[in-house]
Amino acid sequence: MAKTKTALVCTDCGAEHGQWQGQCVACKAWNTLSRLNLGASSSPATKADFRKPSFSGEQSNVQNLSDIDLESLPRYPSSIGELDRVLGGGLVPGSVVLIGGNPGAGKSTLLLQVMCQLAHSGKAALYVTGEESLQQVGMRARRLGLPEAKLQMMAETNVEQIVQAAQQHAPELVVVDSIQVMHSADVASAPGSVSQVRECAAYLIQYAKQTNTVLFLVGHVTKEGNLAGPKVLEHMIDCFIMLEGGDDNKYRILRGLKNRFGAVNELGVFAMTELGLKEVKNPSAIFLARSEEDAPGSLVMVLWEGTRPLLVEIQALVDSSPLGNPRRVAVGLEQNRLAMLLAVLHRHGGLYMADQDVFVNVVGGVKVSETSADLALLLAIVSSFRDRPLPRDLVVFGEVGLAGEIRPVPGGQERLQEAAKHGFTRAIVPKANAPKKPIKGIEVVAVTKIVQALEAI
Repeated sequence: MAKTKTALVCTDCGAEHGQWQGQCVACKAWNTLSRLNLGASSSPATKADFRKPSFSGEQSNVQNLSDIDLESLPRYPSSIGELDRVLGGGLVPGSVVLIGGNPGAGKSTLLLQVMCQLAHSGKAALYVTGEESLQQVGMRARRLGLPEAKLQMMAETNVEQIVQAAQQHAPELVVVDSIQVMHSADVASAPGSVSQVRECAAYLIQYAKQTNTVLFLVGHVTKEGNLAGPKVLEHMIDCFIMLEGGDDNKYRILRGLKNRFGAVNELGVFAMTELGLKEVKNPSAIFLARSEEDAPGSLVMVLWEGTRPLLVEIQALVDSSPLGNPRRVAVGLEQNRLAMLLAVLHRHGGLYMADQDVFVNVVGGVKVSETSADLALLLAIVSSFRDRPLPRDLVVFGEVGLAGEIRPVPGGQERLQEAAKHGFTRAIVPKANAPKKPIKGIEVVAVTKIVQALEAI
């Protein structure tokens, strides 16, 4: 009788361990080891087995890179422009897209809209639901006013049954909602475990690759906002997109975290309405809905998200602290970088804030991950500290170094053009990002040091 091999796998990083222990030696996480069945073991292979050549007479499928036919797998639109932008230009046959997000963010709604529209346009589409009944999905589609006549539906959690049905109906697109509730009869563990998620995903991905089917997998997230399940799942798929937003926010942000077919960190913006998720063609106009009265600590900065610039408002509040250890709170920004920039402002700008509480916030729930917001953040803090509002037509971007220098950022010309298009007439930018030719309607102030930026305001 064959002996079943097992391994202990970390659910956070996917590292394997020979024996159980409380802490993973790779990622240092506690209580994340789960037992995974590797299948029946056979007699060990020798090195000679791997050296044996094959004389079957079959020709190998090796070919030159220049001879690969790219026209046989063209992209096609998903019927939603913002989703196409995040995916890199549309859907690629044979690609596997994993979409995650908090409960209620709108993952199932977005995919139901896509599948109904594509099925209505002539694409063969199959929607597999494992968490809801067919009646619940049908009620949602009818409430949203979607064309529901041609979309094929299936309520199933067994991956063997799903693949068998897909082979019978041959759909061009398949949605599995969600991967955490799927199970395989060959894996002796509960649905949602490390082994079940990994084996079910591998089984579905293998079918999608062999048949050139576009596969959408819905994934749950943990309370920290990360994808639930084994870390190896993110390496198996082609695209990983996260739908950010909750019940307290009307807008949803679709962010690309991994993409083998396009730019990473691409951003798509949607508005949750009674008829589902609607595209926001000009997201800068939403994030710039500022107060009519001038207020200290408010400033507009230009971010670069994926392949386009984005104008957002940053707010800062500086107040005297009654505590011995003043607070540094950053929402939408990295807190450690805030502390570093305050030290730069003290050393090279001459402003002492060690006894002040500093709170900063990016309006609209946008998370800033690039360094082009450094200069705007410091100027907003100075505005609040001096209790002097900045001009409403001023826009700022630039990276701040530890020596107080203002470093250039990518896409400076496009950022200035986006600001001019929205009516901004003055900009403070790094000297290396100053345009060679004047941009109509906007005055550019080029700076190289933090002192020059403080003098400019």
